[in-house]
Amino acid sequence: MNPTMDPVHAMRPGVLQLSALPPLSLYVHLPWCIKKCPYCDFNSHEFREGADPVSTQNAYLDALFADLEASLPFIWGRSIQTVFLGGGTPSLFSPEAIDRLISGIRARIRLVPDAEITMEANPGTFEKDRFKAFRHAGITRLSIGVQSFNNDHLRALGRVHDREQALAAVTEAAQVFDTFNLDLMYALPAQTLEGLTQDIQTALAFAPPHISIYHLTIEPNTVFAKFPPTLPEDDLAYEMMDRITELTASQGLQRYEVSAYAKPGHQCAHNLNYWQFGDYLGIGAGAHSKLSFAHRVLRQVRYREPALYMQQARQGEPVTQSTEVSRQDLPFEFMLNALRLRGGFALTDFADRTGLAMTSIQNGLLQAESKGLIGRDLHRVWPTEKGFDFLSDLQALFLAEGD
Repeated sequence: MNPTMDPVHAMRPGVLQLSALPPLSLYVHLPWCIKKCPYCDFNSHEFREGADPVSTQNAYLDALFADLEASLPFIWGRSIQTVFLGGGTPSLFSPEAIDRLISGIRARIRLVPDAEITMEANPGTFEKDRFKAFRHAGITRLSIGVQSFNNDHLRALGRVHDREQALAAVTEAAQVFDTFNLDLMYALPAQTLEGLTQDIQTALAFAPPHISIYHLTIEPNTVFAKFPPTLPEDDLAYEMMDRITELTASQGLQRYEVSAYAKPGHQCAHNLNYWQFGDYLGIGAGAHSKLSFAHRVLRQVRYREPALYMQQARQGEPVTQSTEVSRQDLPFEFMLNALRLRGGFALTDFADRTGLAMTSIQNGLLQAESKGLIGRDLHRVWPTEKGFDFLSDLQALFLAEGD
């Protein structure tokens, strides 16, 4: 066994000194979708035609429970603050399967009272009362992958739903859930500023408590990387970003992270934990984990291919890769997350989450401040407007020497 996959090894003395463990979240990856989108680089797999969905879903849930049980020694005694079901398209799973999944999680680990339990949903899997059934199964927050309300753009993105399905899905979500998120994209092929404005206004008409808006990017190993579409020029994309900021602010949505806008009290607790360099246990095909111990921080990766993952999980060995984050890489890993937040981070959180002294980031902070990329006081560091616009440059200032 790789020593970093051994919980006893994880608890041995080491170079770090964490005064306390950060909050812990659970991520569950449900890998299937109806059709792989040309821009998607997530670990998603088209559901095989002819396969029995009930038996496939139950077999996968059995593997998830075996994975979770094998992981318990790494998180013993810790409570789960949030749960996130991502994919793939989790809403392909039946409400009965989701009910079994959440019940099985609660039977094996301790969730805090009123834990946020988010599920990603696709309008292409929507049917009347389906979202209501997910709510009854224990989902408290829905994240709907709308991407656009424009049929031309939906076709260009390879989405399996159309405008009418998106409108119907969001209508039911708004009726059933106290808090929900709409995922949108901008800078799409042939998109104009007027078209973007219509998309955002359509979304805002539902008074969503939370919106995530992402710039379409061409990721390696995707269909779009092989056959790149023509995207709007950078100047137009910046105009679109300004319009998004203006329209969301007019509806009381605050931009609290680079791509996330929320009304007060509706920020995504699960994603906040990621960005604040909290811990997360990831189970499911291809899922990633970050787990802290008194003297080290571990990262784990599960087997990606669903059939192989299920086989390995049933044998109690779902992890294909486990590494200890090096002391010199921790500042960059922390900043990669924390600087995405409008409010930045507390200096005490850096010390608590990394086990490092402030001297390890002093040079980076001085450079960032001299370039006008951050503001800071005795207690906090935060990105300026310029820092938000040049976030990659800001984060790179904290790379380990030689990277």
